[in-house]
Amino acid sequence: MEVDLYTPLPPDDHQPFLISTGHLAAPQEVEVLVRAAYQRYKGLDAGKVADYIPALAKVPRELFGICIVGVDGRSFEIGDSRHEFSIQSVSKPFVFALISEAIGTEEARAKVGANATGLPFNSVMAIELNADRTMNPMVNAGAIATTSLAPGDTADAKWRFIREGLSRFAGRELAMDDEIYESEAATNQRNRGIARLLEGYERMYFDSLQATDVYTKQCSLLVSATDLAVMGATLADGGVNPLTKERVVSAEVAKRLLAVMATAGLYERSGDWLFEVGLPGKSGVGGGIVTISPGKGGLGVFSPPLDEAGNSVRAQRVTKYLSEHLGLNLFASQPQ
Repeated sequence: MEVDLYTPLPPDDHQPFLISTGHLAAPQEVEVLVRAAYQRYKGLDAGKVADYIPALAKVPRELFGICIVGVDGRSFEIGDSRHEFSIQSVSKPFVFALISEAIGTEEARAKVGANATGLPFNSVMAIELNADRTMNPMVNAGAIATTSLAPGDTADAKWRFIREGLSRFAGRELAMDDEIYESEAATNQRNRGIARLLEGYERMYFDSLQATDVYTKQCSLLVSATDLAVMGATLADGGVNPLTKERVVSAEVAKRLLAVMATAGLYERSGDWLFEVGLPGKSGVGGGIVTISPGKGGLGVFSPPLDEAGNSVRAQRVTKYLSEHLGLNLFASQPQ
């Protein structure tokens, strides 16, 4: 019998499947390396603060914070790790996880997709060129479609589901920055156009303009590098928040989500990211990057100046440094 890649494996005598991920280095080593990464890149001044959303242009470019949270709840942080900034696109994977938990991973993939576009995060061309239209939940088209799938018959109900779910990931109640929201809502014509185009292709699952507004609110939630690390550690521990011990999503959802993050988390630079860092991650134009090392923990870095693809310059450097020095790269091995 021919079986395709997407057919679930049948049960056998070896259930459950074995999982082996290792663990973080000793706490003293992690602390020393987090401090070393901070000192190494504190003086780096490359990149440009996002200005296409007026409120984001006001964020001081010198802000810089790092935090690692292990699956055991231990935290290692330095710099402006508690400074709050808008989560922006870093919200996308976590919302996709919440939707996957609500409707099932297979239905979520069927309605949103899991393949990279190779094009910028707000590309209209990607919608027209690909039959799946949304392609994946990490680009704006797929993210707005994902938001439209949130449970609830009204925009308010969908927004409540998303805000409460993201707060559970962070282990605390997250608040929306009204100035960021109003600034984005006044300038998000492209996202509204993307949503209307998807509606024409029957890839929106709620009113397109209301879904775009909920998505804009979602991106305006305030987080810190420490929050991102906790959220990442929740995924690293199979969906259980290491601080609250609450199961936010299932281990199956966490596993599938990390695969999508590895594929498309840094947009058209995702291949380079995986080549250099070897970990699933997600960036946002607010200056944050979250990275997950399965079974070990989450890394959150905040630094506003971005490269041309919209990814934090310093956060990328820090993540590569810590991935290599802490042995986090999923593809690294050495002879025994």
